Amino acid sequence: MTSPSWLTVTQGTAPLLVSIPHTGIDLAGLDSRLISPWLGRRDADWWIDKLYDFAEDLGVTVVHTAISRTVIDVNRDPSGASLYPGQTTTGLCPTETFDGDPLYRKGEEPGPSEIDGRREKFFLPYHAALQAEIDRLHALHGKIVVYDCHSIRSVLPRLFEGKLPVFNLGTNDGKSADPTLQEKVRQILGETGESFVVNGRFKGGWITRHFGQPQNGVHALQMELSNRGYLREPEGKGMPGNWPVPYDAEFAAPIRVTLRKILETAIAWAER
Repeated sequence: MTSPSWLTVTQGTAPLLVSIPHTGIDLAGLDSRLISPWLGRRDADWWIDKLYDFAEDLGVTVVHTAISRTVIDVNRDPSGASLYPGQTTTGLCPTETFDGDPLYRKGEEPGPSEIDGRREKFFLPYHAALQAEIDRLHALHGKIVVYDCHSIRSVLPRLFEGKLPVFNLGTNDGKSADPTLQEKVRQILGETGESFVVNGRFKGGWITRHFGQPQNGVHALQMELSNRGYLREPEGKGMPGNWPVPYDAEFAAPIRVTLRKILETAIAWAER
């Protein structure tokens, strides 16, 4: 079966699958309905695909969508239920940004039937690809790790207080991964000297919670990075003149060392 042009699956043989769900900037034809295309792309996980481009060298399988999270967020509960009840968050087909700015021109927001269509066209194929690769790798190894890659601005008062730690590891409060694996990653984070938290504000989205089934040999981690860890992040919420900042490989080099160590550790743990 041929994958749609917006879905990229790079197959490896290591017991690790990397999911990159939020770097997409393809607005799927919504440009004229949005207040601005720039606003529709502002909350992307900028340059995460570049940050982790070493993964393929490790034999890792990578699943990546080019569709913007403004079209549909493939890391939300497909039913539309909140993953963080009582806390502010964005939905399956967001109508506002992380800052609360409206995305759509008045009257152009998607209704239930359009949301259903987007789920069918974009959400389900991404998750089918994840499941197919999980099944393939699980058949090879018996124990595998799913690593879901994310990033977010360091300061977002609407979503959390203060400044977010550089590293935010989520395992759905320990339900999506073996505690030994969680501890190995926590130790790596502790050695960086940077701020970090485990199962803090971000405990893992739908991908981590849905696919993480330690009892069946599938262990899922979500890594949410603060943008300042790998970008020269401007203050404030970013404007068209200063956001996104270009990817700077030299600036990102230190965090890539840590991320590579995490992926190598996950592979070694699963192989053991």
